[in-house]
Amino acid sequence: MKNGGPRVLFVYKKSAYQLHVRERKNGRVEELIRRGDRTVQNVLSADAEHVETLEEARAAVRDLGVRGVFRYRSDEGLVEGFDLIVAIGGDGTLLWVSHRVPPGVPVLAVNSAPGHSVGHFCGGQKGRVRDALEAAIGGKLKASRLTRMQVELDGEVLSRRVLNDALFCHASPAATTRYIVSLHGIDEAQKSSGLWIGPAAGSTAAQRSAGGRVLPPASRKLQYVVREPYHAPEGQYRLRRGLVDEREELVVASQIRAGRLFLDGPHLVHEVDLGQVVRFRRSDEPLTLLAFPRASG
Repeated sequence: MKNGGPRVLFVYKKSAYQLHVRERKNGRVEELIRRGDRTVQNVLSADAEHVETLEEARAAVRDLGVRGVFRYRSDEGLVEGFDLIVAIGGDGTLLWVSHRVPPGVPVLAVNSAPGHSVGHFCGGQKGRVRDALEAAIGGKLKASRLTRMQVELDGEVLSRRVLNDALFCHASPAATTRYIVSLHGIDEAQKSSGLWIGPAAGSTAAQRSAGGRVLPPASRKLQYVVREPYHAPEGQYRLRRGLVDEREELVVASQIRAGRLFLDGPHLVHEVDLGQVVRFRRSDEPLTLLAFPRASG
């Protein structure tokens, strides 16, 4: 740690109530909440939990003598020069942070509203923020090196820090995704709803739902799963699901004009045109995550 106490960057999300009511003054959301509509019944309680967790974090900074910087996750800023990065929110906030954190900088994810959030990656949670922060800066939390994925489009690196998964598909969810997938010396033209691929950390999410298997957290392999494949009369696809070794790459050549490539959710999206080629491989920039709940499972 640097002189003068550890430097800790706290990256936090804003609750749905904060964004849509306090800031954007969305009349429809306000009216639904006022009526007690079931579609927004958790908005107020989730906001209250999140606000209380942020206050916990600020109090912990004061108590522990930490040099803390608090930054809303959409506010751009350097993440270099910090001893620790704390993501306050849920899994979406951790994924957001992961794309900005260089290898070697430890990250602690805190579930700010455990009554409303899964917190798959979260080693801390509301009510125990001070204890988690103290353990983190004291080096008492187990560190897991999680594989991230590198994604290239026509030779240009789009990201070296995909932690959960990538989805290649048509811009319209009702349209067929056509592509040629290459792996293990096999080139196979496929039709489907798209193709999921990602490292082990994301194997409990979309990959599993689409028919993949849960990988050990420390695995250095990638997993791909074809989403809703078209079953041709001549038989099954050979590359429907499987693993990509750490020294291999999976290649997808687009056969559609309106292709899309989503990285770790809906916010990081790239257009993929006819004939463009996407390559997926293990990144040489793993993420150091503290107190990962699945690390010992």
